[in-house]
Amino acid sequence: MGTVHAKVPSDTSTNVGDFAKQTGLKEQAEEPDIKEADLQQVTARVDRVTIDGLGRTKNDIVEDCIRELFKAKDFQEVLLKAHKARVNLDELGCFKNIGVYIDTSKGPKATADGLEVTFDVKEYKRVTGGISTHVGNNEGTVLVGLRAPNILGRGEKVQIEYSHGSKKTSNFNLSFINPFRGRHRPSIRASIMQAHSEWPSSGYKQLEKGLIVDLGFYSTSIFKHNLQWEGIIRDLTTLSRTGSFEIREQAGPTLKSSVKHILSVDLRDDFIFPSGGSLIQVTSELAGLGGNIGFLKNEIFFQDNFSILQDIVLQFSFMTGYLTPVSKNKKVTVADRCYVGGPLSVRGFDTRGIGPHVDGYALGSNAYWAAGMHLFTPLPFRPGRGGFGDLFRTHFFVNAGNVSDFSLEKTSKTDILEIIRNNIRISYGLGVALRLGNMARLEVNYCFPYRFEKGDQTHPGVQFGIGVQFL
Repeated sequence: MGTVHAKVPSDTSTNVGDFAKQTGLKEQAEEPDIKEADLQQVTARVDRVTIDGLGRTKNDIVEDCIRELFKAKDFQEVLLKAHKARVNLDELGCFKNIGVYIDTSKGPKATADGLEVTFDVKEYKRVTGGISTHVGNNEGTVLVGLRAPNILGRGEKVQIEYSHGSKKTSNFNLSFINPFRGRHRPSIRASIMQAHSEWPSSGYKQLEKGLIVDLGFYSTSIFKHNLQWEGIIRDLTTLSRTGSFEIREQAGPTLKSSVKHILSVDLRDDFIFPSGGSLIQVTSELAGLGGNIGFLKNEIFFQDNFSILQDIVLQFSFMTGYLTPVSKNKKVTVADRCYVGGPLSVRGFDTRGIGPHVDGYALGSNAYWAAGMHLFTPLPFRPGRGGFGDLFRTHFFVNAGNVSDFSLEKTSKTDILEIIRNNIRISYGLGVALRLGNMARLEVNYCFPYRFEKGDQTHPGVQFGIGVQFL
């Protein structure tokens, strides 16, 4: 967000154009004659930093963002540290536009190699809002939001959101977010929420009301942690009075109190159509610290991408999970169990279509795994290359997965491996994937379920998928 403009002294002409492309900056040089490698040979220091446009934002948090600029010893360091300072200012969540201007130092206190760096910022209004549409979990959603950014001058934010989905889901959320200073970039978020969702594949709907507290921080530059506590009252009801008895007997209110840890490492070069890099996400949830719901659930998601030829990418993905009860006095409901199948996981099957079913309703399991191999290529003959055509990819895939109910304490390692190997479901197919902005994609695939078991809900033929994270 924002632009960097660098005005280089006329007696030390420097080519910063190519260097700018690599750093993400957009510089403007007066006499671009010196090569990129010579940037380190141009001695420079920052004499003064000016912030124009500050209103209610406090000085101390801005000073923390730009302090490293004064340690620069050459022109390349000035550019890099100016870019880093701009990123730091943007992460505060206080400004909607940030411009950076670098010029020679002037005035009685100017040094021979001195530079002046000016940040031209524009703060968010005290109250902002809007209506937007989002896609995820194979449904479209209308979102109405209202937020008050930077209310106390240090990036604090209050926001209210209401969303209504195409599959009769609705969510209300009132949140307070408070970022803190420090190299680990900690932030705390407290939310009051209400969510309504329907799961026809399992024959129930659920209303959730409660409080969520989330502490986010980075242990290193790439390891992101989220430590959460949830206190939620859930009311589960069946969609039909003639539904499965196994679903109806779990109906009623429950109280879930749980702590959750999410570790994320995302090294991909793009969220939607990555050409390289990996994503690892490990989630651990312990429920039973109060309330009548109790379980320990661990899940892992992994994705790796390899560029074979130009615009041809081979992708491997894998996910697995295991749930175990923690007490005989605590419940584990159909809403807590594990499910596999659908356009976002093992394609060629209905949503929650793999595993045990009673009267056509999915009951879930306590363990699962799924894997996928995908080949993404441009559209044949590259129509619309360099423009609209680049939003599309041809998609070839093979998916496999399995679910089962077993206990790690009562089952030997040999038996567990045998359970995992038996009854593997396999599907394959091809289709077209479309980028929807920078946070979601649409897939239209023709699927061929190759291996499945009695009771599975298969979906041969055309299948649509809309979401953020696919297997």
